[in-house]
Amino acid sequence: MRKSLLGLGVLLLCSTLHAAPPDTPTGWRAKVAETMPLLGHRNWILIVDSAYPLQSSEGIETIETNAPHSAVIRYVLAAIDHSIHVRPLIYMDAELSYVPDTDAPGATAYRYEIKQLFRDFPIEQLPHERIISTVDETSKQFHVLVLKTNMAIPYTSVFIRLDCKYWSADAEARMRAKMNASEPAAK
Repeated sequence: MRKSLLGLGVLLLCSTLHAAPPDTPTGWRAKVAETMPLLGHRNWILIVDSAYPLQSSEGIETIETNAPHSAVIRYVLAAIDHSIHVRPLIYMDAELSYVPDTDAPGATAYRYEIKQLFRDFPIEQLPHERIISTVDETSKQFHVLVLKTNMAIPYTSVFIRLDCKYWSADAEARMRAKMNASEPAAK
């Protein structure tokens, strides 16, 4: 009888565990996949360190990934690359170049890793407060998706401003020049 009850208990436990909803560590990935078709030029995707503040602007949506920083960067770059409509413009904090390993262990290794991850992209480095101000101002009109990672090194956030993939700045300049040339001179 005792063996039967033990067996029944094991079966009930197994069926309960099997029926439990799966943990969703990829919820942030689903959010990126769901949001990517809606994003366009002037939208931003931020991949930030664990101390990045929760911003209160209405246009900013923050998702906790609980994932490694580099894994989130790779996933977002791949999602952007697979899109037909946007390309990334990468911004990073200028302060990162000055963060020593003595104060933030792993900073040098992270700088090397970033060079590898973004080897095909130019990175514009600006002071942290300037980037934050730009993102804040942008969020008043355009959506900003913030993906918070488990990174614990300061000034490691990656700020990606999306731009149009199928229309370049040069094409825009040529079109504007034609428009200006065709306008009648002001009298």
